[in-house]
Amino acid sequence: MPAVFRKDSANTDERVHRLVTGLCRAGMPMRATHCGISMLETLRNFFADFTGKHPDRFADNDYRLAAAALLVHAATIDGDMSAAERDKLQAVLKSCFSLDDDSTTELIDRATTAEQEAIDLYHFTSTLNNKLDDDGRRRVIEMMWEVIYADGRLNEFEDNLVWRAADLLNVPSRDRVEIRRRVAGEGTPADGED
Repeated sequence: MPAVFRKDSANTDERVHRLVTGLCRAGMPMRATHCGISMLETLRNFFADFTGKHPDRFADNDYRLAAAALLVHAATIDGDMSAAERDKLQAVLKSCFSLDDDSTTELIDRATTAEQEAIDLYHFTSTLNNKLDDDGRRRVIEMMWEVIYADGRLNEFEDNLVWRAADLLNVPSRDRVEIRRRVAGEGTPADGED
């Protein structure tokens, strides 16, 4: 999401907070709980609906943002994101997280910023480890492979990225390889083959 919008949202939050605080101090006939977070949240939603500007739907600790950042990294690790990778990224995020087009675009924009600011994968994988079960973490690895194979090829950087992410997500090597083969449309390996 553009920085201008975030700043605008912060200013709106501050104005709403001052309004609520002023009403409470002026002795408006409100219950005490209305002077707290619930009233602030109600007014924030009202102003967001009124102005058409909604605050970020994807907080920094949102597992969807963490997963999307890993997918953006997978799509861009070999250079720029191709059109096929971008299309696959949008389709995977929209489907997996049941998002509409605008929310999907917002998530990708936020994930791109988060990925560019990140110094490693740990922030994203730790969020995913805290929020997802084993199947959810395997699904993230599957989504990474889907985005990587969108352009029809795999390079050593992409393979290494998924290996590192799977390791940090506690997805066993055998599962990672099996998921890759399934996404790539390869047959099942013989015993002991990786």
